[in-house]
Amino acid sequence: MSNTRDREDALTFTNPSSSSSPITFSDQLDSYLTEPSSLIGSASSSLQNDSLLGGGDGGISNNDAEFGFSRPDFRQSPLVGTVEFYERHIFLCYKNPRVWPPRIEAAEFDRLPRLLYAAVMARTHDMKKQTRLTICEGHDGAETSNGDVLIFPDMIRYRRLTHFDVETFVEEVLVKDGEWLPGTPEALKTSYVFVCSHGSRDRRCGVCGPVLVNRFREEIELQGLKNKVFVSPCSHIGGHKYAGNVIIFGSSINGKVTGHWYGYVAPDDVPVLLQQHIVRGEIVDSLWRGQMGLSQDQQKTNQEQRLKLKESMEVLMQMKNHEINTDACGSQENSVLGCCQESGDSSCCQNHVLVEKTNDSDAIETQAKFSAENESIETLISQFNSRKGASRKPRPSMLTWLDSWEHEDTYAALAVVCAAVSVYIAYSCYKQLR
Repeated sequence: MSNTRDREDALTFTNPSSSSSPITFSDQLDSYLTEPSSLIGSASSSLQNDSLLGGGDGGISNNDAEFGFSRPDFRQSPLVGTVEFYERHIFLCYKNPRVWPPRIEAAEFDRLPRLLYAAVMARTHDMKKQTRLTICEGHDGAETSNGDVLIFPDMIRYRRLTHFDVETFVEEVLVKDGEWLPGTPEALKTSYVFVCSHGSRDRRCGVCGPVLVNRFREEIELQGLKNKVFVSPCSHIGGHKYAGNVIIFGSSINGKVTGHWYGYVAPDDVPVLLQQHIVRGEIVDSLWRGQMGLSQDQQKTNQEQRLKLKESMEVLMQMKNHEINTDACGSQENSVLGCCQESGDSSCCQNHVLVEKTNDSDAIETQAKFSAENESIETLISQFNSRKGASRKPRPSMLTWLDSWEHEDTYAALAVVCAAVSVYIAYSCYKQLR
């Protein structure tokens, strides 16, 4: 397409008196693909978008190889650290992606989002939190009606905001961090999933987004998560080239509300996100872009710590499995030796020695790997084992408890130390998130 443009056009406004309180209207145009005529925020562009998403001949639904999950640039760029720092995310429920113009905040015939955006910009200097404003789908009589406002991490919803109430809402809720008196905030108790499906802004989002929304809804039904997980298409959130883009809001294990961003999400990743992230509370690092409340550097550090912790736990599990295998072999040792003695079969004993040597080799290899990761733990094990060897010599009665120190006790001590290290790392991550 000759008029294709790939640019970053971030509308970020910063309070001159405080570099920590800007507001961003999720309107970055990175790698954005659209015809110049579609930039007009009017009814004509809405109709053009409706045709674009209709799936007719030449529609984007038929362009998976160029814009969808099979496109050449899919999963070709690093993801972690691609979410700019912000502290609050506001979603205005308004119509649906089929009628969203490319720049809905400036659309002539979409008065509510246009006035809300203008009011937010006018009070930028007075806001204490860096805020994102995004449009999500709204249907009258549904879970989210037109004019509803969802606020994260507050996990609250205000019903039926109108263009008459915009300035008061911004003043009371976004500037003063209070309540909007005409409305009553409702607590949001489920997990919320938003999928960028803004096809008039970028064709990659227009192709990937609707497919992911449908897959999420199907899996929510199959996994029995209805009324526990809400999913909605949303407007541009930044990072077109990472489509499919997904944001998941919900409470973490410690009760803190988090907003995690995922990129390059494909339909087959949806069951994993539901089970691993939402059900078990575990981040899917291979798709993780970042998190609300963390700087880009903190996002990278946070993932590095998680991966190191996972690696340490995997090594610990390998050692535990080796211990189980060793114990199993030990339980068979007497019977094997008895077989050799009774039958006089020397090959039986030789085979036993060979197996024993193989196990010893595996133990040495596993121990060496763990030592490289945790030198302090290796030192502690060495101390325990030296005490065990010394316990075989005559000693005062007050130290005779060391005589019962066995191989499994060393691994028990190792497990305690690893648990302590894990708690320390987890606490460090928690402090960073506060």
